[in-house]
Amino acid sequence: MELRCIRVRKKLACGRRFAQHRARVKAKIIVTPKKAVLDPQGKTVASALEHMGYKGIGAVHVGKYLEIELSGTDKEAWRKQIDDACHKILSNPVIEDYRFEIE
Repeated sequence: MELRCIRVRKKLACGRRFAQHRARVKAKIIVTPKKAVLDPQGKTVASALEHMGYKGIGAVHVGKYLEIELSGTDKEAWRKQIDDACHKILSNPVIEDYRFEIE
C-alpha cells in the first residue's frame, strides 16, 4: 500500500511539472510617452548622461517594459486581449503610446 502511494504521488508530481511546461506564449509590451508630451524623467536622464561625459545624446524617453506569460496557443485571441489591456490598463492613451509583440 505504501509503495503504491509513493508511485501515485510521483505520477502526480510529474503531471504537474508537465502541465507547467505546456506551450506558453509571451507578450512583450513597451509603453513610451508620446513625442508631443514633455518627459521630465527623460530630460533628467539626458542631462545626467551629458554631465557624465556622454556626448551626442539626443532626446531620451523613459517608459515601461512588461513581459506577460500567456497560456494557450491562440495568438490572435491574445493579440486582441493584450491590445485591449494596453489601451485600458497598462498605458494612458492620452499621453502614452504602446507597442507589443507576441512570441
